Amino acid sequence: MKYNEYDAPHRDLRELLDRLDAAGELLKIPGAHWNLEMGALIEEIYHKKADNPPAIQFEDIPGFPRGWLAVSGLTNSSRRLAITLGFPVPDTPMDVVRCYRDRMKGYGPIPPVAVKDGPILENIDRGDNVDLLKFPVPFLHELDGGRYIGTDDLVIMHDPEEDWTNIGTYRAMLHDKNTVGLWMSPGKQGRQIREKYFKQGKPCPVLISIGHDPLLFLASGNEIKFGLSEFAWAGGHRGIPFETIESELYGLPMPAHSEIVLEGAMYEGETRAEGPFGEFTGYYASEVSDEPVVRIERVYYRTNPIMTIASPMQPPSDFSFCKCVMKSGMIWDEIERAGLNGVKAVWCHEAGGARMFNVVSIKQSYGGHAKQAAMLAANCQSGNYLGRWTVVVDEDIDPANMFEVLWAMSTRCDPVEDIDFIRHAWSGPLDPRLPKGVRTNSRAIIDACRPFSWIDEFPPVARSSEALRLKVREKFKDAIDKA
Repeated sequence: MKYNEYDAPHRDLRELLDRLDAAGELLKIPGAHWNLEMGALIEEIYHKKADNPPAIQFEDIPGFPRGWLAVSGLTNSSRRLAITLGFPVPDTPMDVVRCYRDRMKGYGPIPPVAVKDGPILENIDRGDNVDLLKFPVPFLHELDGGRYIGTDDLVIMHDPEEDWTNIGTYRAMLHDKNTVGLWMSPGKQGRQIREKYFKQGKPCPVLISIGHDPLLFLASGNEIKFGLSEFAWAGGHRGIPFETIESELYGLPMPAHSEIVLEGAMYEGETRAEGPFGEFTGYYASEVSDEPVVRIERVYYRTNPIMTIASPMQPPSDFSFCKCVMKSGMIWDEIERAGLNGVKAVWCHEAGGARMFNVVSIKQSYGGHAKQAAMLAANCQSGNYLGRWTVVVDEDIDPANMFEVLWAMSTRCDPVEDIDFIRHAWSGPLDPRLPKGVRTNSRAIIDACRPFSWIDEFPPVARSSEALRLKVREKFKDAIDKA
């Protein structure tokens, strides 16, 4: 791996975009309309260049001021994710996972710092002046129920009982000029917080950030430790604290360098139809439902604001790869913290939406080792929600290489002996396989390792030794490079 040229963390989204542009990681597309064209372009580019897609910057958006931008896919490649996190330039996706793991060995969260001023206060619309239609909110998929202002968003809420601030990513549907609908899956922290306010007979205050440092999006979209501030988690990876400003109405902390922040509240019983929306599994799994609306009373935004977009769709999408990397590292950490040794690598595959097909590679040390690894990976916090398949392979298998994984499953796994099931596991409405009203699913645990009881007698793999391959690579380098 090479080292990135930046010694200091980026100040904000704008500086990061400059760095990505300088690295050749940013594709600029002028003239794309918010009505379906942005969504279709994201799909076309991310499916056509699935191995190494660029980040996309939409500019000169028809009907909106010149200089207003929308961006997607900012952390959705190994290199962009490494630049964002301050890691060395990686050779493979697993390099990023290992860098994340190495950092976590000495990692400490850094709480945010409250400040009085920041770029987010450059423009403030209040009361009747609020008009969300002034922003290029995309209509992403043809079957969507409407335009979604919140996809790569931060939904910031304060727990009234536990006295801590949570940031989650929940889809936010634009209803009209001053209301949006928030869909929150059952069991998620934001939904729990909302219900606490409603049980107390109080409105639930909320901030929605649309355009921000991708480190905050990584924090909000992954299952970090309960009670840990996402601001602090992201600050620990940034190396310096995030600055926050107290919002005018409800005193919630908004990122001082965000591009757009909406402030409002949800009221019990005040709902509107929300959805459908094409989601990360690649399906319209959740039905249209009446969901609480947020009355937007303040809009804070920078001059020439930049909207962030994450377009869920049939994988790969513009955010699925970064989810794979982060979730792989988090599952790896959790199963080792549970006491399991011998883990060589973990990978969550994009085809499973970074949740539904997870593979663990181990060096077997005892009978039952592989089963233990599988059960831990399937049931830890980062691997439990909406899972489906957990596969354990030997250390000679690259868990990120689907061909190798399928080869191991085909040659080392006996279906009757080596596949087990977990029933009534935590799932949700976005699982396309669940019947209406069901919220739990089953999981397959696949031991695709050589049987430990006769591992020394298992047929050897038919391939050259590493020493021989190295010798041949050096002698015939030119021929191999031309192949």
